[in-house]
Amino acid sequence: MQPFTVKEIETAVGGVWQNPQEGLPAVTEVSTDSRKIRQGCLFIPLAGENFDGHRFIDMALDAGAAGCLCARLPETLRPDKFYIQVEDTRLALKALAKAYRERFDIPFVQITGSVGKTTTKEMIAAVLSARYRTLKTPENFNNDIGTPLTLFQLTPEHQAAVIETGMNHFGEIRYLGEMVQPDIAVITNIGDAHIEYLGSRDGILQAKSEIFENLKPGGLAVLNGDDALLDTLELPFQTVRCGRSAHCSVRVTDTQDHGVGGITCDVETENNTYRLEIPAPGEHMVYSASMAVAVGERLGLTPEEIIRGVASYEPTGSRMRLVNLPGNRTILDDCYNANPQSVTAALEILAKTECDCKIAVLGDMGELGALTDQAHYNIGALAAMLGIDQVFAVGAKAAKIAEGTENSGGQVWHFATKEEALASIRDSFGDNTVMLIKASHAMHFGWLVEQLSR
Repeated sequence: MQPFTVKEIETAVGGVWQNPQEGLPAVTEVSTDSRKIRQGCLFIPLAGENFDGHRFIDMALDAGAAGCLCARLPETLRPDKFYIQVEDTRLALKALAKAYRERFDIPFVQITGSVGKTTTKEMIAAVLSARYRTLKTPENFNNDIGTPLTLFQLTPEHQAAVIETGMNHFGEIRYLGEMVQPDIAVITNIGDAHIEYLGSRDGILQAKSEIFENLKPGGLAVLNGDDALLDTLELPFQTVRCGRSAHCSVRVTDTQDHGVGGITCDVETENNTYRLEIPAPGEHMVYSASMAVAVGERLGLTPEEIIRGVASYEPTGSRMRLVNLPGNRTILDDCYNANPQSVTAALEILAKTECDCKIAVLGDMGELGALTDQAHYNIGALAAMLGIDQVFAVGAKAAKIAEGTENSGGQVWHFATKEEALASIRDSFGDNTVMLIKASHAMHFGWLVEQLSR
């Protein structure tokens, strides 16, 4: 982080420096966690329903913080530290991040969508990194706290930034976009994720479209051209649609699915045709790759750089991560999160994989509201129709997965918890088997991956 003087911080956040003094060093780091204080940083205490960081101001200062923002002043102000009073520390964090971002005249790409945000972020960053030193959102940093902390990681060496922004309520993408101020706005798709809070897919479209409110004049919108709802958008920006449909200006053709071996495809633009080798499973990867092509062309990369960037893509976290085990056994670790679209894609990958036995371990999907029962039932029915050999449905909501699988002729077992399911899952995991493990993050299915990997 570039230095911020205390006076610059006071101005940026619209606060009041309560004990002004001369000679204080500039701040080069921001922390919202009193347990992770480094010498000379700025501590910003946040408050929520069940916590209040103001309780830990003195602890943070004792640990080496140079000063703090605060909505409520401590009873005693230390003379060797600075205190800037603000109305709301969360809004002050946003204001400071916005001011810091404005120091950087580099292209910013902001990404949102119901499914595939992180994959697309990683793919675009991989492509841009073929030429530019690129900042990208760290894992799990796509919210109102993570986004400003990501922006504070910008340094003069960075030449581009790829920022992932998530949401589950109206107004959140707008809030994050006010900090990011993108030159390029990307929407991966409109699915059912968070429909519980947004009411309908039209509501989800409306919420995701907030990304365009902060897109800079002359900016570029990059959309999934095969998404029916996104196709309804008419934007006052240059718009590139990516996908298989004939109307897409960045069009995917000649796709070859190699199961866990990845995808090859052609991507045709007005300028070039790219033969891409995508080192990750799932035909849905062509959308992330084609969007990366669109962004790469916009930012001046050569065809060779774009092709090399796509080939360098690596999955992050538990997103279609391959875990290879003795006995030619493979885990498809995709348990970071789950919704109907992503589970469908994962099951299709499993179905296309060549092996002796295909097993799907599927857990609850969250935030589906009135769609919950039907969505889980449909996933179970799909698993049976795709010919998945065995399905383990784990969780209360997953009982409907079991029902859908059984009613469609599939072999299925249902367990209330992953702990109860482990022994049966382990017993079924024989030689030359591929096992998909997927559920919403709240199910903590990473534990199953750990247990089976031992």
